[in-house]
Parts: sequence; C-alpha cells; structure tokens
Amino acid sequence: MYVRQNCSQEFLGDLRGVSQSTVSRIVAELVPVVAEVLDEFVPDPAAAIELVQGRVPLVDGTLARCWSYADHPELWSRKYATTGFNIQVVGLLDGRPVFISDPLPGSTHDARAFKETPVVDIVRASAGGIGDKGYQGCDAMATPRKRPPRGELSRRDKQCNAEHSALRAPVERLIAAVKAWRILHTDFRRPFHAYIDTFKATRALFFFAETWSFE
Repeated sequence: MYVRQNCSQEFLGDLRGVSQSTVSRIVAELVPVVAEVLDEFVPDPAAAIELVQGRVPLVDGTLARCWSYADHPELWSRKYATTGFNIQVVGLLDGRPVFISDPLPGSTHDARAFKETPVVDIVRASAGGIGDKGYQGCDAMATPRKRPPRGELSRRDKQCNAEHSALRAPVERLIAAVKAWRILHTDFRRPFHAYIDTFKATRALFFFAETWSFE
C-alpha cells in the first residue's frame, strides 16, 4: 500500500490501528527487505542487452517526484518545473519492459542520463533505438527531425515525425504503468537517504508484477 498508493503514514496508521511512528519503523525495515528479496526479478544490463539483440528498443525518461530538499538543489528539473529523480525506461515495440535505470538527479538531461546509465550499452547492442527530441545526438538513436533555423519542416518531415511519435506510444504507456506505482508519480515524502531503497523496492515490485501478470 505504501509504494503502490503513496499513502501517508498517518493514514496507514489509522487504517491498521497503530501509530504513525510504528508505521514509519515498519516501512523503514521492510522496504529494503522487499528490494533485496525481489531483486532477482529486475533485469540487469546484461539481461537487457540479450533481450534487445535484433530488436528495436524504445527509450524515454521520466521524473519521479519528491520533496524539495533544501540541501539537494540538483533535484530541480527545469523541464518539469519541480524536484525529483530522472529515470530512464527502455521497452520494446510490443510494450514489454526491458530495463529501468537507477535514479539520477532531476536536473540531469535525458541525453546525459542516456550516456551515464547502461541504457547506452543496451541501445548499442540493439538494432537501433527510438527516442524523442531529448536524445538527439545520442548514439544509435532515431529521433524526430529538427526544424531548420528560421525555417519550417517540410510536409515529408512532418509526416516522418508523426510516424515516429506513433512508434513511441508503447514506451509512453509503459511509463504510465511504471508510475501507477504512485510513489514514483507523487511526491516522495520521507528523508532523502531513504529514496534509493524505496525506488529499488518499487522497481522490483513492478517487474515482479509483470512477471506474474498481476497488478
């Protein structure tokens, strides 16, 4: 309930008839355990590389929101105008999830995140990836055609961009499925140091649910 709905600890305490502090202790103890126990369901870069060979992966980035921690200005994302963590998601044309990167600071541009995570190696091992404008200039990535300086796109270029956008639809749906685990969609409210364990537990639960085909 905590990671699926991002419920407040006060609400969970009222629901279970315990105090908020008890819920806090339980969450702090169980979240790392869930992350460790279910880690085997999370594809590592080697497994992702094997899966994409001869296939076309779709790549997109998203922001997992969190509180504005005063001592962590690097979490501010100009693109989203809020604080959070940049997460890179890789899927196939059929919508199957391939890889979800570890979180980077929200200020990280998608092109930089592509290069600083195993996503770059995954795409290089594939038949070529598809991404949005944020990945222009990245190796082995097909991206929309840019409008020329002081000019306009041709009718053919506009048609190509529309077809490109349609191909990217599965990864957008995949991100929506990932962020149905609302701890990745609404503000993370616990201390900053607790985020990595919570993210890893949520990512593991997502892949576990995908493996066993349940929500």
